[in-house]
Amino acid sequence: MVVGEAFRHQGYQVLEFGGGGADGGVDLVLSRPAKNGTERTLVQCKQWRAYKVGVDVVRELYGVMAARGAAAGIVVTSGQFTAEAQAFAQGRNVRLINGAALEELMGSVRAQPPNHPTRSDPPSSPRAAAPASASPVTAASTPACPACGGAMVRRTAKRGAQSGSRFWGCTGYPACRGTRSIEER
Repeated sequence: MVVGEAFRHQGYQVLEFGGGGADGGVDLVLSRPAKNGTERTLVQCKQWRAYKVGVDVVRELYGVMAARGAAAGIVVTSGQFTAEAQAFAQGRNVRLINGAALEELMGSVRAQPPNHPTRSDPPSSPRAAAPASASPVTAASTPACPACGGAMVRRTAKRGAQSGSRFWGCTGYPACRGTRSIEER
């Protein structure tokens, strides 16, 4: 979700598919207008458990790009890429964002306001950008974070006593851990 927010700041529309399932490893689909229609970029995120991301991940994304007709692909990791992964990405429209570049990308999100409408999730997946409402905090509007004043997104608790329940979480997560409950009408 945080990586998606960074790409929203760059002017992309973002669909989030994170989590399990047969998504070909794709966590985000980025789109924006291009000369010949809409340009689509597939993004795969690898978390801390994969400190060294190998060539197999990059090859898999490249294959999914071809199968889905995407113009480009991006692999994002908080770690590093192997030399083989970097060599495979060269000459192909696959961008690799390592931990240092990710930190820089996240810093740009914190430094500037978004150039897109605040997003909230539709009732079904995948999640997509939607305009905010000025009405009170309900399931249909997007509140401000109580901790930092930033935008919030709907999230689902994945573990603990509240597992499965929906709540508002700050888009600045993990730097900001502000939350609100979702009030149903």
